[in-house]
Amino acid sequence: MEKEISYNKQARFEYFVEDTFEAGIVLEGAEVKSLRMGNANIKDSFCFVRGGEVTLKNAHIAVYDKSGAYNSKDAKRDRKLLLHKREIHKIVGKIGEKGFTLVPLRLYFKDALVKVEVALCRGKNVVDKKKSIKERDIDRDTRRQIKEYGR
Repeated sequence: MEKEISYNKQARFEYFVEDTFEAGIVLEGAEVKSLRMGNANIKDSFCFVRGGEVTLKNAHIAVYDKSGAYNSKDAKRDRKLLLHKREIHKIVGKIGEKGFTLVPLRLYFKDALVKVEVALCRGKNVVDKKKSIKERDIDRDTRRQIKEYGR
C-alpha cells in the first residue's frame, strides 16, 4: 500500500520522462515523523551522482517541531538515495549523454518505508511545452463537452 506524501507536477511539464526508478532515502527519525504529517516539498529538488552515490538536493522536509535537541535544523539538507549498483551505472551512463537529468517525481510511503520515485528525464523546449498546454486544454474541453452532453 502506498501513501503519497509529495508530488512534483512541474517535472512532467518541464521534462520528457524516459525511465523511472524507485529509491530509498536516508532520513532521521524526526524527518520521518514530519513526513507522516505531510510536511514535504520536492518541487525545486534535483538529484546528482557523485562518487557512486545518488544524492537528493534541495528537497524541503520541514523540521519536526516536537523533537528535542537531536533533530536536524536544516530542512533542505542533502539526502542520500539508496539504489542498486546496476541502476546507478545505468543512470550515470544516461546522464553522460547530452540533455539527460535525474529528477524526483514523487515522495511516498511504501508500507513503513519512505521511497522516492526518480526519473531520467530529457528537457523540453518551448515548442514542446506549448504543445503540452494545447493538448491539456483540448482534453479538458472534450471532457467538459462529454459531461454536458450527458445532462
